[in-house]
Amino acid sequence: MLLPRRRPLRALGAAALAAILALGACTGERPTQADEPDSRASTTTSSSSTTTTTAAPEPAARVAQAKAPRIAVFATATDPTPAQEIVAGVDTSAETIPIVFLVADGADPQDDRIHVHLPVRPNGSTGFVNRAEVDLIDVPYRMEVGLTEHRIRVYRDEELLVDEPVGVGRSDRPTPGGTYYLKELLQPPDPTGPYGTYAYGLSGFSNVLQSFNGGTGVIGIHGTNEPEAIGTDVSSGCIRLHNDVIERLVEEIGLPLGTPVEIQA
Repeated sequence: MLLPRRRPLRALGAAALAAILALGACTGERPTQADEPDSRASTTTSSSSTTTTTAAPEPAARVAQAKAPRIAVFATATDPTPAQEIVAGVDTSAETIPIVFLVADGADPQDDRIHVHLPVRPNGSTGFVNRAEVDLIDVPYRMEVGLTEHRIRVYRDEELLVDEPVGVGRSDRPTPGGTYYLKELLQPPDPTGPYGTYAYGLSGFSNVLQSFNGGTGVIGIHGTNEPEAIGTDVSSGCIRLHNDVIERLVEEIGLPLGTPVEIQA
């Protein structure tokens, strides 16, 4: 099942979304991303005889979060005129959801523009945004979805956190392969409904359906009220999880927006 327009789903509050994105957790009771750099930053230990320096691991991804609810996108790093504009509430399900991009390659803080993946059709689109208009955030998480094996795996750095079965798109409405990212987190008004307890909207779209239930055919990762269909080709393109698994991703792990999602055939 694809994600509809915002009617059946309600966006999480702005404060909760900001916490998920900036802190990597949903409540203040869990460690926030602000506390995490101590474990990821370079560390130096000294003694009277030796000094050892350990380099921080490279983050799994870098995310650019727009500082405003709309942002200009340029076709190249040097074009004087924007090619398009990404707008909260148009390219996301609600105006309160921040605009995030997965950085497409290394982003030097001195670069005037950052190369990013875009949450627009066609799938795989990229562009450039002004460095001054975004905040760059390192994300240690990544997701892999194996369509043939019907599995989802979630990693923090190289540590495997989740390895669970999923339902994927039917043969006539297949889940598209490619590199995407989590662009929004939504909470269905009815946790016993077809979207389960939570739904992540991805930056990708169905290659078959140009619209779905008033929406634009956005691919999602969400819970389900048909757990018996997990492990099969059952949806209109979305990736279905058991509700306890999507709850773990949101409530326990706190996957931040911008987390890369590699969908593999």
